[in-house]
Amino acid sequence: MWNSFNTGDYSGQISEVIRINGDNGDAIRAYYSRPLGAGPYPGIVLIPHMPGWDEWCRETARRFTEHGYSVVVPNIYDRIGTDTPPELAARAREAGQPTDDSVMGDTQGSIDFLKQQMTSNGKVGVIGMCSGGRHTFLAACVCEGVDAAVDCWGGGVIPNPERKMPQQTKAPIELAADLQCPLLGIFGNDDFMPTPAEVDKTEEVLKELGKEYEFHRYDGAGHGFWYYDKPMYRQEQAMDSFNKVIDFFDRKLK
Repeated sequence: MWNSFNTGDYSGQISEVIRINGDNGDAIRAYYSRPLGAGPYPGIVLIPHMPGWDEWCRETARRFTEHGYSVVVPNIYDRIGTDTPPELAARAREAGQPTDDSVMGDTQGSIDFLKQQMTSNGKVGVIGMCSGGRHTFLAACVCEGVDAAVDCWGGGVIPNPERKMPQQTKAPIELAADLQCPLLGIFGNDDFMPTPAEVDKTEEVLKELGKEYEFHRYDGAGHGFWYYDKPMYRQEQAMDSFNKVIDFFDRKLK
């Protein structure tokens, strides 16, 4: 939890850009943040959101590392080239990239990398926001070795023909029967994607299937309310839900 550390304890971390094996064995860039020490430490794969493989994702990775996690943020846009995160994300949208299949391949490569590290405790969670939240739900159904998943306001889990993009092969809810791990959902009640009704439908399906899940919904918050670099940020809701995410990962991965 936030501010739960002992001020007398040692704390240290290192972060860098590395290359890992992604989809089809492609060598892709990844941001890797981990605690200094022998461990063992659980891992987290942070799937980037549509704003890109950006500074916010890197800062969030280090924030999880401060709480005892090795974190990989795969650059799911790496095949498109290099540029600033906003420019690269714009090029990705124009090209209809990345595809669900490539993101799942990159996520699987990230999971495998984390579990292979000598400091790993053998457990890995996946988290994503916005489009990354949708990809997280998908990964929890199709990737191997996911021990816990956190979907933060992932739009498109419930199919909507008006919003479907060509790179999206299936609506994740269609694969919910294959959900292999506990799922935490974080949502704003003022969001437009997913709408509260879509969150209701997701919960209904998970309940019918007997899946382990917990959803937390926040009044006064819309889409992306963790993004402190944007007007959509909501401090109270963001901090409460971040603590819930840390508590969930601690219970499932540590």
